[in-house]
Amino acid sequence: MDTLHFAQQSRPLPEGFVAALQDHFADRCSVAQAIREHHGRDESPYPPMLPDVVVFAQSIEDIQWVARHCHQHGVALIPYGVGSSLEGHVLAVQGGVSLDLSGMNQVLAIHAEDFTATVQAGVTRKQLNEALKDTGLFFPIDPGADASLGGMSATRASGTNAVRYGTMRENVMTLKVVLADGRVIETANRARKSSSGYDLTRLFVGSEGTLGIIAEVTVRLYPQPEAISAAVCNFPDLDSAVNSVIEIIQMGVPVARVEFMDTGAVRATNQYSHLNLRESPLLLFEFHGSATGVREHAEAVQQITHDHGGQDFSWAERPEDRSRLWTARHHAYFAGLQLRPGCRSSTTDVCVPISRLAECVGETAKDLDQASFPYTIVGHVGDGNFHVLMLLDPENPAEWEESETLNHRLVQRAIAMQGTCTGEHGIGLHKQEFMQAEHGEDALDVMRALKQALDPRNVLNPGKMLPPPSRV
Repeated sequence: MDTLHFAQQSRPLPEGFVAALQDHFADRCSVAQAIREHHGRDESPYPPMLPDVVVFAQSIEDIQWVARHCHQHGVALIPYGVGSSLEGHVLAVQGGVSLDLSGMNQVLAIHAEDFTATVQAGVTRKQLNEALKDTGLFFPIDPGADASLGGMSATRASGTNAVRYGTMRENVMTLKVVLADGRVIETANRARKSSSGYDLTRLFVGSEGTLGIIAEVTVRLYPQPEAISAAVCNFPDLDSAVNSVIEIIQMGVPVARVEFMDTGAVRATNQYSHLNLRESPLLLFEFHGSATGVREHAEAVQQITHDHGGQDFSWAERPEDRSRLWTARHHAYFAGLQLRPGCRSSTTDVCVPISRLAECVGETAKDLDQASFPYTIVGHVGDGNFHVLMLLDPENPAEWEESETLNHRLVQRAIAMQGTCTGEHGIGLHKQEFMQAEHGEDALDVMRALKQALDPRNVLNPGKMLPPPSRV
């Protein structure tokens, strides 16, 4: 795929199709330019690709109605949450219908005694945790954006807590999914484990809207920790910081969060969030547990970081101080954008085995130091995942080409280290070309067979995830 010159190739809509939607949904169906533009772009560097029509769903029956009509007429159907994806997931590359699920925002059930909650797809992570605040429980998956649970399931999202609590893959128990032809299935029950049948839940988690439309999600919940403490530690260089993390993980110290920020990211965060962090590579830690356990774990981490040249190990124990630090970390993407006003970002991520992390980050930083544009690196380095934000002039195609070359080298480096082309952003449009190198053509054939079985008319988020076969 030529990602620089990728262009929308809309399918023609059958006569009367939009009128039928308007008759059924009335003011919840829009062809207004502004609405279509809003649903035709995300946080990726791609130009807008507008759907022909936007429908705002409020129920599973709404999803079914749209799915049946799109399936019958061969019209593209793109599920839309909050539009925070980074790899072009929600762009209407073939036009069609953008199905906005944000109105399906009810917390349907909280089973505190079972540590589960069931929500509609449009519920966001912050909304769920607000609903849980009086239960003593919380939902830990926290990508930087306040994403919807449906979107987080579809992209197999992760976040700063993944090193302790895992990703959406480990924390989704069951899904209610509308298939391409309008049928509804429930992928599992709420039992903590099952040996019954194929694991359909894991099939749809990470499928990016290409196999079915997630309508409801049941997730695991966790007790609020008795004690929480955060810490910041600066380092003289990038290698020292990353090697500290590797030793901490290998020593089995149970940190809840460990985040890396390079000097550029710290500088941007200081400016954007009005902090005064030392502008050198740093690690942000958080510890969960009993008061005694938190203190012991923090002391162990402090000793390890000191051995690697860590400086200014400082504590943030008050909730408001911790919140300020982690809010600033979650805003690192928007902070980075302010380093170059008017820019567009090409944001990429990889994940490698923890033993290869320092090597991968170090070689990537050397590559990026030669770039003609600014960049930042941040990472959930406790699980080997890091992100690169490349800040590009949207009027300069040469910078895009340069960023793509650097992205190719980064992904090739990660795959050679037995890593993956994306730890949490997903494939979307941007990472399709790396699927063959990572999975092999035989595995891709299996994925295509699943797509053909579940979506034979290729209406669900077409053009995403799977590259065309390379075999003749």
